[in-house]
Amino acid sequence: MHIYDISLPIYPGMPVYKNKGEKQPQTEITRNYEDGVRETRWLLDSHTGTHIDAPAHVIPGGATTADLDLSLLIGSCRVLDLTAVNDRITARDLEGQPVRSGDFILLKTKNSWAAGNEAGFIYLDAGAASYIVQKGVRGVGLDALGVERDQPGYPTHRTLLENGVVIIEGLRLKGVPPGVYHILALPLPLLGAEAAPARVVLLER
Repeated sequence: MHIYDISLPIYPGMPVYKNKGEKQPQTEITRNYEDGVRETRWLLDSHTGTHIDAPAHVIPGGATTADLDLSLLIGSCRVLDLTAVNDRITARDLEGQPVRSGDFILLKTKNSWAAGNEAGFIYLDAGAASYIVQKGVRGVGLDALGVERDQPGYPTHRTLLENGVVIIEGLRLKGVPPGVYHILALPLPLLGAEAAPARVVLLER
C-alpha cells in the first residue's frame, strides 16, 4: 500500500490565504527543557493550511466541523486532472471527467505547482459547484487555500455547503497521479468551529 500525505505542513511563515499576515500561525514556548519537558502554545486560524469547511462557515447556525459525519471523509475518492484549466474550473471542465454520485473528488490544478498564497489561484466557480451538487458528489477538495476568490456572496461555498457537500481546501496534489484512492480526511474536533485544520492522506492499494 502506498500512502500519499496531501496535507500542508503548518509553521510560522507558511503560505496563507492571499498572504494575509493575520492568518499566519504564531507559536510560544510556554515550558522548556530546563523545566523537564517542552510545551508550545499555537495560535491558529481555523482555516490554516489543509482544512475542512463546515456549513457554519457560511450558514448561521449551520453544522460545525465537530458535527460532520466522518463517513463522508473516509472512503473511496477520485483525483481528477484539471491541470489544463486556467483561471477557474467551470461545469464544462468537469463534464469530461469521471464524476459519479457518491464520489469524493479532488481537483488537481496548476495550483499544485504554485507557492500556495497567490491571489489569482485557480478556483471553482458557482456553475461547477452546481454541477457537483447535481451529480450527487459527497465532497470536493482543491489544491488552493480557498475554493473561491472572495466571489460576491460566496456562491461556490454556499452552493456546496447548503447541499451537504464537504469542502477540503489547501491540498497538495503535485505528486499524486489521477485515479481512485481511499481517503482519510479528519478535522480536529473543535466544538463550535466553522472550519478546522485536518491531516488528509490517500491510500493507493
